[in-house]
Amino acid sequence: MLARIESDDRVFEVSFDEIEPTDVTLRFRRDGERVGSIYNDDGTSRTMARLTTAREGTDFISVEVPKAFVDDLLDAAVEADRVTDETAAEGYRLRVL
Repeated sequence: MLARIESDDRVFEVSFDEIEPTDVTLRFRRDGERVGSIYNDDGTSRTMARLTTAREGTDFISVEVPKAFVDDLLDAAVEADRVTDETAAEGYRLRVL
C-alpha cells in the first residue's frame, strides 16, 4: 500500500505492507522492517508522521499530518486487511483520533 499526502509546505509518502497499531502509534512495516510511524506529539493536538531514511544511523524525517488523513489511512488499511491488530487499531482511534 502507498500512503501519500501533499500540501504547499509538505509531502509525506510511505509504502508499506502492514500497519502495526499501539495505543498512540501506528507503525508502518515493509518486508518485516519498520519504515516509519504516525504518532501524537507529546500529547498535543499535533499528529506527526515519521519516516526512517536509508542512510546509516538513525536519521529520520518528520512532518505534521492532519488527523483526517490518519483516519482515512487507517480505514483503508483495515479494509485491505493490512492491520496487524484491529482491536488495537480501534484503541488508537479512541486515544488519538
